Amino acid sequence: MDSILNALSGASGVTIASAVAVGILAITALLMPVGDRRQLRLPIGFFIAHLVMHGVELLLAQGSAIQKAVSLIGLGALLICIGRTSVLLVIDVILGRRLERQLPKIIRDIIQGVVYFVLTLALLRQLGLEPGQLLTTSALLTAVIGLSLQDTLGNLIAGLSVQIQRPFNVGDWIQFDNDPKNIGRIMEINWRATTLLTLDEIEVVVPNGALAKAPLRVFSRPSRVVRRNIFFQTSYEAEPKRVHQVVLEAIRDTPGVLKEPPPNIVTDKFADSGIEYWLRIYIEQFQRRDVIDGAVRDRIWYALKRSGISIPFPHRVVHMQTHSDESRARDELEKVLEREHALKDIDFLKVLGEGPRRDLAKLAKTRIFSQGEVIVRQGDESTELFMILRGETVVTLESADVEREITRLNAGQFFGEMALVTGEKRKANVKAAQDCELLVIDREAFEAVLRKHPGVVEELSKVLADRQLQLDEHAQRLSGEERATAVQKESSQLLGKIRRLFKLG
Repeated sequence: MDSILNALSGASGVTIASAVAVGILAITALLMPVGDRRQLRLPIGFFIAHLVMHGVELLLAQGSAIQKAVSLIGLGALLICIGRTSVLLVIDVILGRRLERQLPKIIRDIIQGVVYFVLTLALLRQLGLEPGQLLTTSALLTAVIGLSLQDTLGNLIAGLSVQIQRPFNVGDWIQFDNDPKNIGRIMEINWRATTLLTLDEIEVVVPNGALAKAPLRVFSRPSRVVRRNIFFQTSYEAEPKRVHQVVLEAIRDTPGVLKEPPPNIVTDKFADSGIEYWLRIYIEQFQRRDVIDGAVRDRIWYALKRSGISIPFPHRVVHMQTHSDESRARDELEKVLEREHALKDIDFLKVLGEGPRRDLAKLAKTRIFSQGEVIVRQGDESTELFMILRGETVVTLESADVEREITRLNAGQFFGEMALVTGEKRKANVKAAQDCELLVIDREAFEAVLRKHPGVVEELSKVLADRQLQLDEHAQRLSGEERATAVQKESSQLLGKIRRLFKLG
């Protein structure tokens, strides 16, 4: 190294070294990706500093102390330029292409530091100083340096151990203590510390030594799939099996919840205020975990609410109200009248007349669905008619694993009449396009009305047959006589199906 420095100290040596620096800079700039060329600003800056020092050196008297100092500074700037550019060329360009990825920043920084350290020792020796003698001549200086670098060296060794073992990488989500606020995504790992960015957009800098001692939770390993645990309670009156079915069906299509592994639910414990359930869901978007958990809890509330399953609370509420039989009857009558008024908009139920329609209104129920929930599925054997009181639904068809939208239904419209009166399977999916309130007529309610008023069955079959033909494109081309014959035939078939389904004889 000394002989090289002595050679570079001469005019010809400086010229050759400058040419080498320019050549390495040019090669690195050509091979390096355009976005990374900003890293060449530092070596270019030192090369310019070398040229300035060389120009100043020419103006000074040869052999003077100032001229030697300027010459040494210029030589140092040139060596730093060559050293930095060489590291960029070998580590970032050549090795980066062979490995198809860059070395960790901490490894690159250490290599660069070693190069600078060697160059510094060489320049000190060029000045006639022996670095080893400087350190050994002062025990106090050695002790001070050792103590001051203790934490730094500890962080450096811990950072190297992280890079060798690779318990986590940049982009992984980790937690290094028991505070959930310190869960963050790794942004950078350098020689001293690791930088995290939390969900609150707060940057947390953790020394590598602290990470090496802490039990880490790496949420992105061994895969990006993470299980989330959601606990809720229901009253003791609700059967656990029914709660499982209702909740799993409700969260089935929640955005962000994976279908594989499938969600599952466990009856966790019998608490003071109710039965506690443990719902386990799986997600990949860990950064959206709170949003997904909240959406699942919303689905659970809506599903339990429309299923008549109450969610208990630990405190006691005492309601002191006075209701007379007359007021309760009046409230119930108002609800029945509202349902009866809604049923008037269902065309095929107009044949029932006011009395049967009032009976049906008494037996009807209301249900609520949250946005995105499936109300009925294509191919299901459910037997309920739905009328939209509030909100909007979307009707879709599935074929060859492709789902396409057919139409949208709004307040006042209904669906599911054939499933109600004939037991046919659902021919399409119906989802809530927004929060919806639906009036529901199930088979038991409809059967009770038909048994009480059996005379309406024939009229009902005729209206349904005519309605079905209106939806048939082929039937639109029939003449009046042909259409009447088709209605009679369809009505007869529907009449038989209705009587068999409801066992009317």
